[in-house]
Amino acid sequence: MNISVVLFAAIFFISLLLTMVGLGGGLIFSPLFVILGFGKSAAASASLFLNLVAAGSAAYAYARKKMVDFSLSIPLIVSSAIAAPVGSWLNVRIALGPFLLIMAAVLAAAAIRMMFSPSGQEGGSNLAPWKKMTGGIGIGACIGLLGGLLGIGGGVFVVPLLIYVLKTPTKIAAASSTFIVCFSSLTGFLGYASMEAVNWWFILPAAAASFAGGQAGARIMSTRMKGKTVRVLFSLVLFAMCVRLLHQYFA
Repeated sequence: MNISVVLFAAIFFISLLLTMVGLGGGLIFSPLFVILGFGKSAAASASLFLNLVAAGSAAYAYARKKMVDFSLSIPLIVSSAIAAPVGSWLNVRIALGPFLLIMAAVLAAAAIRMMFSPSGQEGGSNLAPWKKMTGGIGIGACIGLLGGLLGIGGGVFVVPLLIYVLKTPTKIAAASSTFIVCFSSLTGFLGYASMEAVNWWFILPAAAASFAGGQAGARIMSTRMKGKTVRVLFSLVLFAMCVRLLHQYFA
């Protein structure tokens, strides 16, 4: 079977699984593309675009079901969208070795987060509006910077921070995260596109697979969050990719 067909199928299923927990797929796309031989900037830019498509697809479905907290999302969107191009700028100026180590550390942290995913708050947030806004701005700036640097949307950190820091219910946090990472992914991608050529011949067909996966994942999550077994299995995949990146660094 043609490797591109396998890759596009993988993009579909990655988008499906990750949009169920508030992610767009960039967490896997970027290290996957690096492992497949993409340059770090090309991997990050393609990952951000696919993350944008998958997250946008899921966010639209969640918004129609009134699962997105827009008042909470907007401060994070503004600060993350501003910070993401700074991360893109840093990416093209950092050596491959440190990039691989940072990526491996992020994957390990994300794997631990997925394996021990919190049950979250069941009620609504009781934080004062100004605390939600200032907390959201700070979280968004950190997420945008890291997302732009590594080519991930940052949703893997948005969700637990929304749950723990801003006391957001789990499903609302996951749904709102897809909406938030759309904007940091967009500005991060535009940062790369302004500096280097984009391989549209690969990105556009891959985006179609990512869009379909995002729609499927949103439909599944809107009725039932993914179970512990899927979280554990996916965390094992992240650990495996972390080990592979470390091997690439020390080889």
